[in-house]
Amino acid sequence: MSIAGITETVQYLTFKLDDETFAVDVAKVREILDFSTVTKVPQTPDFMRGVINLRGSVVPVVDMRLKFGMSETEKTVDTCIIVMEITLDNETAVVGALADSVQEVLELEPENIEPAPRIGTKLNTDFLIGMGKQNETFIMILNIDKVFTLDELSAVSEGIAA
Repeated sequence: MSIAGITETVQYLTFKLDDETFAVDVAKVREILDFSTVTKVPQTPDFMRGVINLRGSVVPVVDMRLKFGMSETEKTVDTCIIVMEITLDNETAVVGALADSVQEVLELEPENIEPAPRIGTKLNTDFLIGMGKQNETFIMILNIDKVFTLDELSAVSEGIAA
């Protein structure tokens, strides 16, 4: 979905990574969990923190801060795992995203969303739907289906299967 595709008000779950606010469409969110024990899986990418057992299913947990080139998420009372469904090549996968804290669910009107900035040709911003504005704050709206590549999730799956 591009910014041009947003014609109606959408609800977003907002969360913090470091001092920045990010958002994902609530339709992609399954649940929010307290940060608990994550089992490390060898030979997976650095941003892959491990896996959790979610009612009998193995769910990979990724550190969104590491994925976006920030420092590793430190465990605090607010640290949580946002369990989301993502779609890659017409397949649905469940992924837990580690976040510093969950903020709120908010509605953003299309007129309050600007296109993602184009900063040269080397920076890939395809994973951003746009920049939401609430009061004086910018919110980076993620297209969670484009944050991870098929290769990255395959590496995670292969690490789990190994």
